[in-house]
Amino acid sequence: MELKPLFVFPKWSNRLTFGILVFLTVFPLYAGTLVAYALSPTTLIVGYQPVQPVPYSHALHVGQLGIDCRYCHNTVEKAGFAAIPPTETCLNCHKSIRTNSELLKPVFESYRTGLPIPWVKVHDLPDYVYFNHSAHVNAGVSCVECHGQINHEDQVYQAKALNMAWCLQCHRDPTERIRPKDQVTNLDWLPEGVSHSSSASEISAAKRKLGEQLKQQYHINPNVDCVTCHR
Repeated sequence: MELKPLFVFPKWSNRLTFGILVFLTVFPLYAGTLVAYALSPTTLIVGYQPVQPVPYSHALHVGQLGIDCRYCHNTVEKAGFAAIPPTETCLNCHKSIRTNSELLKPVFESYRTGLPIPWVKVHDLPDYVYFNHSAHVNAGVSCVECHGQINHEDQVYQAKALNMAWCLQCHRDPTERIRPKDQVTNLDWLPEGVSHSSSASEISAAKRKLGEQLKQQYHINPNVDCVTCHR
């Protein structure tokens, strides 16, 4: 009886086996490092605080002087992008206020030359992410939900992660982040019955109670599918 020849693996299978072993050894380390890096504050740039060409203080202009956010960012209610104010907006006041200030020299130079002030963008989403300011502002979502208590900041920094998980958390349950539309730019607003001396749990409960009512009143039902942000 003739025996069938034994199967012999081709020589290239030795390289394939070695490659598979290397992949199984290296990939888990690579994946773990990638995930850890992606979730780190360094990558999410929480706390990012660039030096600006003009030391504009929101704490002074908004917090103390009471200038409404929409005076400078005048497209926020009607466009996806919250416009950076042109030099002329600054000079509406500073043509007659602190005209000799060394700190304001870039503003006057910008007006003289016609070149814009080279502001450094702080909250910079990836190009593949679609975010519409007007959709959020007109639904009763305040500036503080994304930008933090910016009216207390002398120098703006990124206070929130602004990553996908952070956005989805709000879209899945926006209740606590909805306020009366006329209070959207009142950055120190709190619901009736609580104060800044109240506990965090009391403030949260009051916001949720009011938010439930406003969610129904404003017909808010955020999308959570991919095309909401990736278009």
